[in-house]
Amino acid sequence: MSDRRRNLFILLAVVGLICASVAVVATKQTKLGLDLQGGVSLVYQGKAPKGQPTITQDSIARAVDIIRERVDALGVAEPQIAQSGKDLIEVSLPAVKNAESAAQQVGTTAQMYFYDWEPNVLDQDCRTNADQVNGGQTAIAGFINAVKRATKCDAQADKNNTNASGTRFYGFDKAGRPLNGGLPETTEAKLFDPTTQRPDNKTGKQVGDQTFKVPEGILIVRQERSNPKLPKPDAWFVIKDNPVLSGTEIKNPEQNFDQTTNDPIVTMNFSDKGKKAFAATTKAIAQRGADNALPGQNPVDASHHFAIVLDNELVSTPYINFNENPDGIDGSNGAQISGGFTIQSAQDLAKFLKIGALPIELKPISRSQVSATLGKQALDQGLVAGIAGFIVVALFLLVFYRVLGLIAVGALAVYAPYFFALIKLIPIVMTLPGIAGLILTLGVAADANIVIFERVKEEIRGGRSIPAGIATGYKKGFATILDANIVTLLVAFILFILATAVVKGFAFVLGIGTLVSLFTAVLATQAVLGTLGRSRMMTHPAALGAGE
Repeated sequence: MSDRRRNLFILLAVVGLICASVAVVATKQTKLGLDLQGGVSLVYQGKAPKGQPTITQDSIARAVDIIRERVDALGVAEPQIAQSGKDLIEVSLPAVKNAESAAQQVGTTAQMYFYDWEPNVLDQDCRTNADQVNGGQTAIAGFINAVKRATKCDAQADKNNTNASGTRFYGFDKAGRPLNGGLPETTEAKLFDPTTQRPDNKTGKQVGDQTFKVPEGILIVRQERSNPKLPKPDAWFVIKDNPVLSGTEIKNPEQNFDQTTNDPIVTMNFSDKGKKAFAATTKAIAQRGADNALPGQNPVDASHHFAIVLDNELVSTPYINFNENPDGIDGSNGAQISGGFTIQSAQDLAKFLKIGALPIELKPISRSQVSATLGKQALDQGLVAGIAGFIVVALFLLVFYRVLGLIAVGALAVYAPYFFALIKLIPIVMTLPGIAGLILTLGVAADANIVIFERVKEEIRGGRSIPAGIATGYKKGFATILDANIVTLLVAFILFILATAVVKGFAFVLGIGTLVSLFTAVLATQAVLGTLGRSRMMTHPAALGAGE
């Protein structure tokens, strides 16, 4: 194939690709990241569960997978979930408007346990009274008061304790507000880690801060709320952590409706081990209620309870009616959780139980809400920066390289729809770092042309004809361009493999843009110059910026 035919073929391919790119840009939707369309950004630190000295990379990877499944179940479009460093997990949820709700649904540990309630509730003297309904106790007002009561109790350590009740330290500021989001730590020092955000936006221990040590086997659980539309009650129970059943024994959790009241509930089945534990526990609860009921007392008022605790919060404390179930409930037909659910909250609980518990504890490090208004402003500024960068590069090329510069600007104009079409086809989620990568590739594309043009000018100044100078300049400049672009691709690859999610976007856009620039800045411009090399436009070296 002659050079002329090859150049014409390349130019036809360029035109065809431009048409295809314009069609893609017009029909495909651009995927915008969190920083451009608003949403929620969450960062969690993984913590080793009880019995493990450190977290493993396998457990972090499993936690990332479970969080991704939860996010997918919630229907969030284009989320970004990735490990950062050794033990951090970054979650970006575009278009999500409620940061608190997102944090609860995504990062909750989802550890569910079932308790025979009355034998485990502790009073102000750290004693139980299993014969009385609710152990004869009422909830304690104020989280700090519950923690103080818990510190007075002796450890109840045994193999049946959950991961949540090892020796823990709680912190409060001088106003009694909980530090660390109310979450406990395994050591006092960790409560004042510099990464921990205090209510007053400061870190480190301060004058007036209080710390309390809660012994192993003692658990603080929040009282259930009767109405899901009301705030969670600031009321707490201190209990012995002696569950009879865990969420791992649950099968097929689903959101359903109570056949009598039509209220939303969560139904479930049990494993064989779960059925036996459920039947034995409910039988003991029913018999205890019957034995302690007063003559003529309403069975509802006298019945004892089977408590369901999810992440240290009471979900429900259903009673076992000893008249209706004197031998308990065998569990063959499963069970149901009720207690003031909305349809959405019941569905969320069923999803979490179905997906499974996180293999590690997650400590919230940061939670931020990016408004859609700020996102739009950032997008507009990014586009303005891109246009400004294009204009500056175009002016430079036109001033220094004349006709060659005009061809290079045309190549950059072709580069833009190609690149934008690829962004939509892959698709690439565009973020501010991604836009930065896009703008940088404009410089990469222009640099390739500059290298070749300088070679062309050198050959023409050395006495070659314009067509011969163009051909020789391309041959000598191509190796340099290839080496430079390979280095850029390697840097982009290393960033993509090792960096966090935000930088990954930058690296990916940089790599794709570099590949596209090789086509437009080398093949396309060479074809144009080869076609026009003998035209009147290029009869004089000065037209190419090669004059003496």
